[in-house]
Amino acid sequence: MAVNARLDHRNPLVFDTHELGRRPGGLQRLSRSVEAPGGAATAFGIPGVVTVPENAPVELDIRLESVMEGVLVTGTARAEAEAECVRCLEPLGLDVEADFQEMFSYPDADERGRAFTEPADDAEDDEDRLFLEDGLFDLEPVLRDAVVLALPMQPVCREDCPGLCSECGARLADDPDHHHDAVDPRWAALQGLAGTDQAGEKDEMSDAEAGVDEKQEK
Repeated sequence: MAVNARLDHRNPLVFDTHELGRRPGGLQRLSRSVEAPGGAATAFGIPGVVTVPENAPVELDIRLESVMEGVLVTGTARAEAEAECVRCLEPLGLDVEADFQEMFSYPDADERGRAFTEPADDAEDDEDRLFLEDGLFDLEPVLRDAVVLALPMQPVCREDCPGLCSECGARLADDPDHHHDAVDPRWAALQGLAGTDQAGEKDEMSDAEAGVDEKQEK
């Protein structure tokens, strides 16, 4: 059973449901600004690709609803992510809005509902279910999953970004007329032979001129 462990009510991503009560139909709306966590394991995003920076503000609008099994949490998170354009590698900022919904079950709701489920199904459900601990729940894992899913995996600075020159790496958006004179590879070998022939002709002419000079000296 995936029960939360040692939740700290001082953590801004830990929410208290005591005021909501356990009577079905109870409703509570909350707005809170929190800081995004950092580190590869807890970052809101994919480090090195696109992520909400550590300690960046994340604005939350949340609705808590008391139901028979527990507390249904629905909300929206808004933040600004940092990324790098996959085409031209320029840094960019992205406005992110992520919606989420999750059920946090009462610990004793597991026992009441166990008789209505098959053993195999029950084992699978326990792995995915989240539970309240002393009326508290941790929103961080739910929020992280929602933000990651809302982020573009291939961010671009603009839809028609031309990217970089494949030959020299120049940013094509800065120079729309940028180009390189392309040489047909079928002619490259002939050009090499032509260069060799020209060099040989020059050597022969030099040798001939040298012979003439020697005769004139004699």
